[in-house]
Amino acid sequence: MDQRFYDAILASPVIAAVKDMEGLEDCLSLESIQVVFLLFGDICSISGLVDNVKDAGKIVMVHADLVSGLASNREIIVDFLHNTTRMDGIISTRPNFISRARELGLFTILRLFVIDSMALAGVSKLENVKPDFLEILPGVMPKMIYKITQTTHIPLLAGGLIAEKEDVVAALNAGAMAVSTTDRHVWRM
Repeated sequence: MDQRFYDAILASPVIAAVKDMEGLEDCLSLESIQVVFLLFGDICSISGLVDNVKDAGKIVMVHADLVSGLASNREIIVDFLHNTTRMDGIISTRPNFISRARELGLFTILRLFVIDSMALAGVSKLENVKPDFLEILPGVMPKMIYKITQTTHIPLLAGGLIAEKEDVVAALNAGAMAVSTTDRHVWRM
């Protein structure tokens, strides 16, 4: 993993996950936010959105699954984003996207929804995908975060439903390196 990405996560354990322009403008004004997760955009706007984040001196991760107009599950989506934006990396629920992004030298976050014991059991199988981080959703399950840290060597992020300081502290104490949240109040903690 590129040390710059790792250091940014350690320096600022709250990651701004943005879902609209208002949130993007807000997080770009915050010096404490070093990493931004873009959870919106379309094939026509994504390059400009990435440029806004990069011009603010922040690391930008594009959630490849959420870019409108890219309706395929093929790795060509990662190539398109890599070739048409200045993004630092991708977030995806698709292991094949993560593998392709790694081949292109991008930062990678594999999002995992832990909704039942089958999803939890599948965590150990993700070691061969080799993402830089696993993002566990929902992030308000400290017992599960701790359990996952005991079964994988992949650093964890916690996301989803993080809305209070107690959620952040519980996730970090359970072993997450950082949390991602769309809650703008949490960005300011």
